[in-house]
Amino acid sequence: MKVGTDGVLLGAWCPIDNNPYSVLDIGAGTGILSLMLVQRSKAEQIDAIEIDENAYEQCVENFEASPWGDRLFCFHAGLDEFVEEPEDKYDLIVSNPPFYTEDFKTENTARDLARFQDAMPFEDLVEAAHLLLSENGIFAVIIPFKEEEKFIALAKDFELHPFKITRVKGTPTTEIKRSLLAFSKTQKQTLIDELIIETARHQYTEEYIDLTKDFYLKM
Repeated sequence: MKVGTDGVLLGAWCPIDNNPYSVLDIGAGTGILSLMLVQRSKAEQIDAIEIDENAYEQCVENFEASPWGDRLFCFHAGLDEFVEEPEDKYDLIVSNPPFYTEDFKTENTARDLARFQDAMPFEDLVEAAHLLLSENGIFAVIIPFKEEEKFIALAKDFELHPFKITRVKGTPTTEIKRSLLAFSKTQKQTLIDELIIETARHQYTEEYIDLTKDFYLKM
């Protein structure tokens, strides 16, 4: 699984104003979010969970090859197993969840697992955040824009309130494609803005460059 724009966006955008000590990356894939957040924050404990065996093995390999291996740990587990016996509360929970809901599936089980929402329903994700988030914690996700209203309503049922929303467009003329959402347990004024990635093919906007340049070798 290649590094995708969604993961880079969330890793660079995710608020860390609460100076998280502990971070949880749900559905870590190959570990990009954890690796970005270990560089952006002073967090001492960054736990990642990944259910797919190949992705889990690659995540562990990436963690061990990084200079921050002592702060990174990946569990080979599903979210339901992880939530059953929670040992810790987390100051920051992040997820780039699977969200393809079409009815067809391919022959590639690993890719299906990563791409289809039935691998991790939004309800399970939000409930886990509610259970595992510390009192002043932040829960941040990237989802399709068309799911934004439903996701926010679901989060509200679990007493999680959006305080930052960034809607992402590929170019100035295309429709909004993604929503970056950050939630907390306390209600505050919601900051809403928009991010455009490109003006033309590989012509990135200043806003996108400013947000992500620390993580690209060529930008």
